[in-house]
Amino acid sequence: MRLADFQLSAIGDLMDAMSGSEQEIVLKSCTGSGKTIILTHFMDEYGKSFCGKVFVWLTPGKGDLEEQSKAKMDKYIPCSSAKLLRDVMISGFRENDACFINWEKLTKKGSTALKEGEHTNFLEHIEHARQDGLSFVVIVDESHQNDTVKAADILRYFEPEKIIRCSATPKNYPKAKLIEIPEEDVIAEGLIKKMLIINENFPQSVQIEQQIDFLLSEALKKQRELHSAFLGRSVAVNPLIVVQIPNKNEVLQDEIERWFESGGITYENGQLAVWLSKKHENLEDIEQNNAQQIAVIIKQAVATGWDCPRAHILVKLRDNMSETFEIQTIGRIRRMPEAKHYESDLLDSCYLYTLDEKFTEGVRQNLGKGALSAATLYLKPEFKQITLTSEQKSALAMTRDPAAALEALSEYFARTYRTGKNSEENKTRLATDGYEFSDKIVQHTVSGSVSTLTADKFGNLNDVRIETELDTHRDGREYHHRVAEIGLKVGLEYAQINTILRRLFDKNTRYTGKVLELETREVYAFVLNNAQRIKNDVRQAMAIMLDQQMMKAPLISTTTFHIPQSCLFTYDATAKSQAVLTKNVYDGYLASAEPRSGSEKKFERFCETCDTVDWIYKNGDKGAEYLSIVYMDSFGKQKSFFPDYILSVRGELWIIETKGGFDRTGKSEDIDIFSPRKFEVLKNYLSKYGLHGGFVREDKNSFELCICMDEYNEDIKSDAWKLMSEVMK
Repeated sequence: MRLADFQLSAIGDLMDAMSGSEQEIVLKSCTGSGKTIILTHFMDEYGKSFCGKVFVWLTPGKGDLEEQSKAKMDKYIPCSSAKLLRDVMISGFRENDACFINWEKLTKKGSTALKEGEHTNFLEHIEHARQDGLSFVVIVDESHQNDTVKAADILRYFEPEKIIRCSATPKNYPKAKLIEIPEEDVIAEGLIKKMLIINENFPQSVQIEQQIDFLLSEALKKQRELHSAFLGRSVAVNPLIVVQIPNKNEVLQDEIERWFESGGITYENGQLAVWLSKKHENLEDIEQNNAQQIAVIIKQAVATGWDCPRAHILVKLRDNMSETFEIQTIGRIRRMPEAKHYESDLLDSCYLYTLDEKFTEGVRQNLGKGALSAATLYLKPEFKQITLTSEQKSALAMTRDPAAALEALSEYFARTYRTGKNSEENKTRLATDGYEFSDKIVQHTVSGSVSTLTADKFGNLNDVRIETELDTHRDGREYHHRVAEIGLKVGLEYAQINTILRRLFDKNTRYTGKVLELETREVYAFVLNNAQRIKNDVRQAMAIMLDQQMMKAPLISTTTFHIPQSCLFTYDATAKSQAVLTKNVYDGYLASAEPRSGSEKKFERFCETCDTVDWIYKNGDKGAEYLSIVYMDSFGKQKSFFPDYILSVRGELWIIETKGGFDRTGKSEDIDIFSPRKFEVLKNYLSKYGLHGGFVREDKNSFELCICMDEYNEDIKSDAWKLMSEVMK
């Protein structure tokens, strides 16, 4: 299967953390990000790199998660040695085993696995593994549920080399290494919904007689709207309403059942399901996208491990008191039914209906700008005829091209280190820039004494260089590990990046753009001694501007872009300013629009008060309905660039991209390594179609917006940056 870039990056981060000083690693990963995929591939990759490891994956007690997780590893990594507790009790632990074990089978009273008897018990199997020279890496799944004294005792049995705790809502472990997968990356891959919409189109003031009738009516109306939209696309998805009630509230449950029955949604016809501790009905195949259930009634805490991607709407009912917010509950409606976006605000969002203020506040605090109020806005008639040309990626060019990556790396070394055709001169240049050259494995430590444990005293210690003879058999796994790490950072498989490194540095392989002429043994040492430098250079090379690639047009298709007739407008209903920005192309567009960066907010306010700006449109950041420009990274992978704004200035069309500003010292706050490349493709696009525009950033020293239109420059003091107020006066 093809792993997403953020999943490859997370695997790389886990590999890095395994060699770090922290004993515990926390993987914070939102529901729907493919946590099991990430961890199973990590275990496989780490096992190839290091010998003598056993992985123990501990899952919560309920839901048979250990069997689900093992089945996924069997599917994703067919040649893996995946086991359950019963397998361990028969054959013990072996090198590279991945053992999926339910916590309760070890911690519950009377566990037979820990009893002494004529058969080897669990603790004896652990001891035998240690005697065989094996060490344990423990993965604690849904770690927020298993932070107990008993659980801590079980962990101590293993004496683990590392503990990896994973959860969407991990507890605070101050001494642990935190690896957090940005939700934006998961959304960009289409795995989870773009937005959670709270109480859509609710008026500012509403009076109701009965919360059940009001909320369920809104939810059912939305379910039918979603279902109709899916049918219109010939997609077999029947959106599911999840109705959450407080624990032990039979009266509320009965009222809900009678409300649905009055509308013909019953247990008898299979359209209503229930999942409570004492009642289970119509749950078979409920996770299937085309299942017939329209609604399911659940208790406060949804069963761990329940994945139902067609769950689209959550109705949170409350008793006479507010419930504590649980992010796991929202996670149940965030997955995309087919793990892709439909380029529709309606279908790419999930919906919450509730009158519970405490729960709503919990949503906002935990999901931030991913949870907003919303309303549908309509395009003003005078802007319906505006058109532009939008570019879209070819379906034939979704992965990175190893040949392009090799070419980019060769040119990057030539530009950065001034390498040429002479290998010995190249070696000198790289050594001067800090690259290590030795036929031995080189490590550094310090020697000396200090009187006080302060940082300045440690600076006086002597550097000690330790050299170890290279053993290709012993160091082969470490070489595999380092090369795999380098590849993971840029989305290339081990075999691909290994071939690239060999062609660049190994004299026994053919390539005209070779940088070094090293013997094979020397390549091992070179990579091991310079792994971090090489990793950084490979990542930077992915974003450099290559003249031949700029001239080489990517495979694209073009469509006519129209500003969408309507948009699902999301905003912060708690913001102080709810002023209408009248120059926006949509009626009712508020100054409290979210999500927006600081630069975007400032730019929108500038346009509202600028006399020469006629109108402004905020472009979307993903989807075929928005304006996009296609470019390639230096490794041959196509990417879509969605400029932030389209506007009219004195009757002429402009396209603007806003970026992070410059701080008060002039240092850039833009973290996008592709900014120079995006600037060039935007400039070419503007020239091709006779438009105006550029990049806009804030100079925080003068508090002014500045625009770069002709040549990209990272120095705010250069002539490339001009005041917006001067350009648009």
